[in-house]
Amino acid sequence: MNYFIQHPIESQAKELKKILRSATDTEWGRRYGFERYKKTMDWKQLLPIQDYDSIKSDILRMMKGERDVLWPGRVKYYAKSSGTTSDKSKYIPVTEINHRNCHTKGGWRLLTAIYDNVKDPKIVEGKSILLAGSLASDLKEFPGSVVGDVSAVIYQRTHPIAVNRMFPDKDIALLPDFEKKLDLIASEGIKADIRMVAGTPTWAVVLFKKVLEYTGKQNILEVWPKMQAFVHGAVSFVPYRQPFREFFPTDDFSYIETYNASEGYFAVQNDIAKSDMLLLLDNGVFYEFIPMEDWDKENPETLFLEEVELYKNYAMVITTNSGLFRYRIGDTVRFTSLFPFKIVITGRTKQFINVFGEEVMVSNTDAALSETCKQFNVKVVDYTVAPVFLTASGKGGHEWMIEFEKSPENPDAFAKQLDDNLKKVNSDYEAKRYNDLALEPLKLNVAKPGTFFNWMKFKNKIGAQQKVPRLANHREYLDELKTFNT
Repeated sequence: MNYFIQHPIESQAKELKKILRSATDTEWGRRYGFERYKKTMDWKQLLPIQDYDSIKSDILRMMKGERDVLWPGRVKYYAKSSGTTSDKSKYIPVTEINHRNCHTKGGWRLLTAIYDNVKDPKIVEGKSILLAGSLASDLKEFPGSVVGDVSAVIYQRTHPIAVNRMFPDKDIALLPDFEKKLDLIASEGIKADIRMVAGTPTWAVVLFKKVLEYTGKQNILEVWPKMQAFVHGAVSFVPYRQPFREFFPTDDFSYIETYNASEGYFAVQNDIAKSDMLLLLDNGVFYEFIPMEDWDKENPETLFLEEVELYKNYAMVITTNSGLFRYRIGDTVRFTSLFPFKIVITGRTKQFINVFGEEVMVSNTDAALSETCKQFNVKVVDYTVAPVFLTASGKGGHEWMIEFEKSPENPDAFAKQLDDNLKKVNSDYEAKRYNDLALEPLKLNVAKPGTFFNWMKFKNKIGAQQKVPRLANHREYLDELKTFNT
């Protein structure tokens, strides 16, 4: 690991060269002249920035069995996820080398981080729960292809030695019915020696509540006394810190964040005393970054790693050993360190609100909501935010829907404090809210218990990789949720 930390630019150049050399004789390699590549600066000139819509037709051809399109040979596995695209789902190739040198290598880096950070680690002496999704291999339209959540794709191909340290057995872990799977893990897991759980915080909370219901215990450590760590990703952990503190009421418990997306394993929190993650630079991914002010340009200029600056928001662009070339992943990050290169995830390129020039990111709403919950001693289950558009007779603003585990006694006071806290973490929002000149105070809807879960179930988005969209520049999500809150 030390080489890419000490030699980040050289490591990235080697990764890009290996990727393009492998893909030179593919359809895309010939189309864009990968053989002309000589040095890193050449890369921007060979092909434009891509998004899922621009590669979708080629991926569908690959899923039907065509060879040598984006990557050499036949690609069998595809990670399915809901993305910020025009489609309900997107399908990302997971090549053999991507599985081995990106996802699996990232998993080993995670294990290293665990053993570097956890006091007297004994994770492998017991079992670990990975809240994985499901797979489908009998799709008529894609014969021979295997499609599923990236967690399930990786789980399915994990070495048997590692699988033996996991709970439950694979037949339960990959069940397509996620609700049934959580019930079985909870009911059977209370007899197991669980040392670690990994998954999205949203679904981990559901699992832990089921475990406590089955056992009648007060916290998870009463059920699994030797559990040492929770590994999380996909959504910000900030709103979940207080509920998890109640699940694990000890200072000796470790929380470790990873950035493991369908498109690759990008980063891992290698120092749990800090909230940022180490960007992995030698695992089959080459990075470019689009500055926030250029996100919406048709042909934005990208920055290489050596050109980025601290504490600015960037949209991430990746080239990978799964056949993604200059691909907008849809996530936004901010650098907290340039030696080594460390990042925090700030949101999604399509999950922010900038209707009025306020440029509110998910990291802003997470921080403001977390602080307000502390001040009112309440816990949040889920939330989403949408704009209130200007009318001829009224000003604009933001409308929130929050489902609490226990609602604040005075929702109006909570909303006012939340509004004030959002001003503190976002100066653009504060400026627009000054004296209510441009934006009205935020409006709060308190959701009934189960509102978000029922909405996600209705949308067929119950699963390991599924999460509630936090922010949007439209009202579609919020207005739908309102119909479930009546």
